[in-house]
Amino acid sequence: MDIRTVSTQPFPDQRPGTSGLRKKVRVFQQPHYLENFVQAIFDAIPDRQGKTLVLGGDGRYFNREAIQTIIKMAVANDWGELLIGRQGLFSTPAISHVIRHYRARGGIILSASHNPAGPEQDFGIKFNGENGGPASEALTEQIWAGSKSIERYLIAEIADIDLEHETELQLGSTRVRIIDPVRDYADLMEKLFDFPALARLLQGPFRMRFDALHAITGPYAEEIFEKRLGAPAGTVQNATPLADFGGGHPDPNLVYAKPLADLLFSDAAPDFGAASDGDGDRNMILGRGVFVTPSDSLAVLTAQARCIPAYAGGLHGVARSMPTSRAADVVAEALGIEHFETPTGWKFFGNLLDAGRITFCGEESFGTGSDHVREKDGLWAVLAWLSVLASTGLSVREILDQHWQRFGRHYYTRHDYEELPSESAEQMLAGLHAQFPVLPGQLLAGREVAVADDFSYTDPIDGSVSAHQGLRILFTDGARLIFRLSGTGTAGATLRIYHEAYVREPDQLHRDPQRFLAPLIQLGKDLTRLEPLSGRKAPTVIT
Repeated sequence: MDIRTVSTQPFPDQRPGTSGLRKKVRVFQQPHYLENFVQAIFDAIPDRQGKTLVLGGDGRYFNREAIQTIIKMAVANDWGELLIGRQGLFSTPAISHVIRHYRARGGIILSASHNPAGPEQDFGIKFNGENGGPASEALTEQIWAGSKSIERYLIAEIADIDLEHETELQLGSTRVRIIDPVRDYADLMEKLFDFPALARLLQGPFRMRFDALHAITGPYAEEIFEKRLGAPAGTVQNATPLADFGGGHPDPNLVYAKPLADLLFSDAAPDFGAASDGDGDRNMILGRGVFVTPSDSLAVLTAQARCIPAYAGGLHGVARSMPTSRAADVVAEALGIEHFETPTGWKFFGNLLDAGRITFCGEESFGTGSDHVREKDGLWAVLAWLSVLASTGLSVREILDQHWQRFGRHYYTRHDYEELPSESAEQMLAGLHAQFPVLPGQLLAGREVAVADDFSYTDPIDGSVSAHQGLRILFTDGARLIFRLSGTGTAGATLRIYHEAYVREPDQLHRDPQRFLAPLIQLGKDLTRLEPLSGRKAPTVIT
């Protein structure tokens, strides 16, 4: 077997974002582009010789070709073992578990998460470390630095391998194992949750619908809900992963999972509905005639953790990303446990989880999880909600109503303006930031401004500082306006504006969020001069 050293030159656009490197497929298909970034990852892990690397992706277009290339490069770079999901498939939370379960040195995940797939759409690659979580900021910067100075990459001259069957083979000094991508993860879920109780729920009059959006969670959901828990056939829809996700947008929200949302708000609604995204780490939770915001979902699960066997003894703490509503904070304070506010990006939860400071964590961008893995986990969140339903005997609406009556309600909405010209988006935020020195003390939209700042986070475990994590306007009554540019898109810029207001009065708990928050929504647009600078009169997505 020959190992080739291929001369190359850096590409200027390989700086990883919050979730690795995401670009259009045609960008990754350029000669040397994928290889350069993979070699930069390998070079940043000098102790890789003889270690185990997990490899897989969400099945999107270019997944198989990329896996074959990475196999050849891993062999050339002295990895001792490769664990690869059959057909090249692995959900992101499943890879996190497999890394931890088999004590691997890390894993490469091929996904652009909730972004569309296909020849003209998006592809992505990221490295997760030995704790199963996304690469630290320090390692990410090291990979970025390596990509800017790269002069060569190593690749073995071997034939493509068969990914269709579970098997084991030896390639030079590297052992390659093709494994079932579902089994280990499903076994973990069976340890965390009371499957007999969930089976009784799903085999009774209770009805649920799970939409896999033709993405990675289809095989996982069929194995868990229909095979292990005995839910009726057809409970899982759009279960076959397709290279273009069926032409849809694999983002589980009210816009892109509209057929599921329409069903749950119809006369034929089942008791419970859920969806996950392209790589399986996000979730949307619906009840009959009701949508659960991700912020409320984290807060409810924190309050109801006793319903889940693995967490019945109590939680160490809970963490949320800064743009996520403060609903979980209120619950944590009532329970007497720690709560943390971190920047956006699951990697910021990793140190807290590893240190045993938190058990649950979540982001407003439809991500919820626990200390069982180091990624957000869509199916875990669905099973957690089913556990609450099974234990309490209440409906989703009743659970929300009781939660708000006890803890108050955080009215919350996020408005996304997608594919804005990058210059316009940056001009909006720069103009907003320039106003911050004079905002405190002003009365805006009927509320007094307490703080206007650019969020900075000091990690309580390692002391590292992450600055410029989002612009905040905090009001004296607890309301908030947050402004961020998303790091997950591949075209233009996505401006996200988050609006939040807290109420405890019983007669104020059942208002329409968009109407209740209308003054804050208008204020956010006015402060950024959004309409004159972008020409947009309405957001692309409202959640």
